[in-house]
Amino acid sequence: MATQISRDLAQSGPAHADPLPPVKRDTLLDAFRTTRSLSMTLADPLSTEDMVIQTMPDVSPTKWHMAHTTWFFETFLLKPNVTEYRPFHDAFEYLFNSYYNAVGAQFPRPERGLLSRPTVGEIEDYRRHVDAAMERLITDSSDDLWTQIAPLIELGVHHEQQHQELTLTDIKHVLSWNPLKPAAYGVKPKVFRKSAPLNFINFEGGIFKIGHEGTAFAFDCEGPRHDQLVRPFALANRPVTNGEYLEFIEDGGYRTPHLWLSDGWADLKEGGWQAPLYWSEQDGEWTEFTLHGAKKLNPHLPVTHVSFYEAAAFAAWTGARLPSEAELELAARSQDVAGNFLTTEHLHPSPVETNDNNKLLQIYGDVWEWSQSAYSPYPGFCAAEGAVGEYNGKFMSGQLVLKGGSCATPPGHMRPTYRNFFPPAARWQFSGIRLAKDI
Repeated sequence: MATQISRDLAQSGPAHADPLPPVKRDTLLDAFRTTRSLSMTLADPLSTEDMVIQTMPDVSPTKWHMAHTTWFFETFLLKPNVTEYRPFHDAFEYLFNSYYNAVGAQFPRPERGLLSRPTVGEIEDYRRHVDAAMERLITDSSDDLWTQIAPLIELGVHHEQQHQELTLTDIKHVLSWNPLKPAAYGVKPKVFRKSAPLNFINFEGGIFKIGHEGTAFAFDCEGPRHDQLVRPFALANRPVTNGEYLEFIEDGGYRTPHLWLSDGWADLKEGGWQAPLYWSEQDGEWTEFTLHGAKKLNPHLPVTHVSFYEAAAFAAWTGARLPSEAELELAARSQDVAGNFLTTEHLHPSPVETNDNNKLLQIYGDVWEWSQSAYSPYPGFCAAEGAVGEYNGKFMSGQLVLKGGSCATPPGHMRPTYRNFFPPAARWQFSGIRLAKDI
């Protein structure tokens, strides 16, 4: 399976916004095919029973992700632009609409796992039906129509990449409930590398341009580019490790209220948090559930599956703080967009060894890094008209920004300006911690 992931993604490159050159049509067709193929590759090792379970409201069954990403292309591209197109099933518009109120009503999100029908096989037929129609649309549309639809197709490709990561994080949560602790993607070799020593790297302050600009693809929430004052700061050279976080636990971090934000302490008490999600302790031995099964806790791996509240409490315990969104973006600009993404055939964070303590490590991949910044609109932001305008803007309340991507993020999907966002109590994503300090 992992070899097939690498083959699929190696053929894919970043998409671009300009739909006019003829080669662009071929490039986007290739990106569409590659992305659609990868979604099925991720589902291949799973049983039908695996793909229908929902273990909490934030998790969706694998088959729902397969259908919803297909619904996007059918709803926003085929139905409005292809007169002869016939929907695969009239009820699918209701069943697989996620949150687009302008499209219509949606089946309740917390109840997606209650649906045994349509079957996984029917959803695979649905994907083939829509894929064939989409390929005809991409290949045969007039130049005028292509100019209008190419940006939306590109959005659909990046939307599906987001759901590929959600497919992995969601199935991990599903399988973690099983006492057998099954491996979704096989047993991987042990990683014996040690993490680099923790060190802080200084960055100058000033007024910087923050946000996306140019012709390469970006989501609407990444702009407009704007001036922002950033004070001088120091950023840790790498993410916090399991071993460092274990010291926090053993020092009573989960029993010390003054380290925690008030809402975080309430969530800790209500949820019974004692460690990151997927950690288990028995007779003094810690294990961690992964997509490759339960493993002995490796102290050198980046800690993951922690909430913003846990990240902030850990930072307070160390005497540091969490970085701002702007600080993480500025630091990421100095690095190539490369790291432990989904192509590495290892669907878990890994340590990095280096002899250079002043080198910024793992700013991309491995774990999403919590920032202290609220997910809010940049100055001048305006949501797009129509249903597509509901993609990002409607969630700009009660969320925190995460940066950098993770081991489950498809490559070609990440950039310095990317703004992921989750509520502060979320733990099931590959979310980790990078410390910052004022200087």
